[in-house]
Amino acid sequence: MRNPDKIILSSQDVEEPPPREQIKHLLIGSSKTVSSTIHYLQLIGYAQVGDWSPLLPTSNPGEVMSILCRYIIVH
Repeated sequence: MRNPDKIILSSQDVEEPPPREQIKHLLIGSSKTVSSTIHYLQLIGYAQVGDWSPLLPTSNPGEVMSILCRYIIVH
């Protein structure tokens, strides 16, 4: 006996998600400049502060970097 509440989907019924690719944003500068930019990008709604990596020192004195990895839909 068939269960009318059970729905069976074929592979033709399922839509493929749009292709996504990773993009990495890298900020390099003084800790004040990098932090200010991260906060500005949150203010305009692009990325939350917590989405960025911690500030990491570079090989240049007084310089730090932070990275944000995002996945975007590619058309």
